[in-house]
Amino acid sequence: MSYVLGSKSKSKLNGVHADLVKIVSCAISITKQDFSVAEGLRSVERQRKLVSQGKSQTMNSRHITGHAVDILPYPFNGDIDNDGIANIHDWDQYYILADAMLSASQRLDVPLRWGGNWRIKDVRSWDDSGKALAKAYPGNFPDGPHFELPREFYP
Repeated sequence: MSYVLGSKSKSKLNGVHADLVKIVSCAISITKQDFSVAEGLRSVERQRKLVSQGKSQTMNSRHITGHAVDILPYPFNGDIDNDGIANIHDWDQYYILADAMLSASQRLDVPLRWGGNWRIKDVRSWDDSGKALAKAYPGNFPDGPHFELPREFYP
C-alpha cells in the first residue's frame, strides 16, 4: 500500500526547508506505516515554552529555522499532551518511520539526522534498521518523532 500526505500534514510543512519536505514526501510513499506531520516550523515563543517545561532541551532548535519536522504514526499508539508533544508508548511504530525516513534520505542523497539517535549526524551512511540505530543511542533524551537537516550541511 502506498500512503500520501493529507492536507493537514502538508500545511504543517509550510516554512520547512525544501530538502526536508522532499524527504518527508518520499518517505510517505515508501513507508509501511502511515504517518502525519505533527509539527514543522516552530515559533521562538513555542520553543521557549517547551524548553521551560522540559519537553525540549534547547533554544537552538532546528524547528525555529524550518530545518526539522516531527512526524507521528497513524494510527498513533500513545497520547498527545496539551502542548502537542507525543508521549510514545510503542517505539516499534517509530522504527518503521525511521526506516522510511532513512531510506528516503539515502535515495535522495540528502543528509538527515534522527532524534532517535542524536550521535549520528547523518543517517545516509547508516546501513542497518531504524531500530538498530535507536538501540545504539546511549543518551537519555531520544526523540522518535524528530527528524532534521544537520547543521553541518545546513547551517
